[in-house]
Amino acid sequence: MTATTADLFSLRGRTAVVTGASSGLGARFATVLAAAGATVYAAARRPDRLRELADSDPGIHPVVCDVSREEDRERLVGTVLEHGGRFDVLVNNAGASGAVRAQDESSGDFSDVLAVNLVAPFHLARLLAETPSDHDGTKSVVNVSSVLGLVSGAPLGGAAYAASKAGLVGLTRELAGQWGRSGIRVNALAPGWFRSEMTDGLFADERSRRWVERGTMLGRGGQQGELDGALLYLASDASAYCTGQVLTVDGGWTAR
Repeated sequence: MTATTADLFSLRGRTAVVTGASSGLGARFATVLAAAGATVYAAARRPDRLRELADSDPGIHPVVCDVSREEDRERLVGTVLEHGGRFDVLVNNAGASGAVRAQDESSGDFSDVLAVNLVAPFHLARLLAETPSDHDGTKSVVNVSSVLGLVSGAPLGGAAYAASKAGLVGLTRELAGQWGRSGIRVNALAPGWFRSEMTDGLFADERSRRWVERGTMLGRGGQQGELDGALLYLASDASAYCTGQVLTVDGGWTAR
């Protein structure tokens, strides 16, 4: 029987983890997955923000977690399995920005950014791959990369940030290749310029805001909700035959 459109995008009965979920895109992602029927474990470092998010939706469960710490990542997955017994969807959203100018970024700073933006997504994806699943469909990993992992953002951006996001694209393709026959799909979402805590300064400054508007075919930055469909597509069975791909949602920034 052919699935309905609602069935394709439904996450009923599935368990998802969203990192970096205490604010911005991560909080939105957690809400979108919960609205689609998933039981969502929202992970981040700020308990007050997580509690506020969980209070807004009974399908969201807060887990205080610093993804730069290996023991925290293992505890996060252990909590998910202890309470739900399964782990179906992972959204690797947590991110660190680092310095804009390479001259201002030490090798230690560079390593710290990669620990959050690249090492943590690899480890969490591996933990997902190791967990059993009784779901008929596939597990789905969505790595949140960036247009800065595809093209230079100079004079904005940052060396460590760009390197980590480009590395996340390579990691996505490699894990997709290694795990595809095991029923694990791995894709990346590459947002353009969206307003968040990390980009508040960018949009508050008139010169940088106009820079975004000039370089984007739609003439503006991304608005709240404009990543919802792309995320849900990659997380759900709607993308059952899609793996190793980068879905860019940037208003045309990288198409020039």
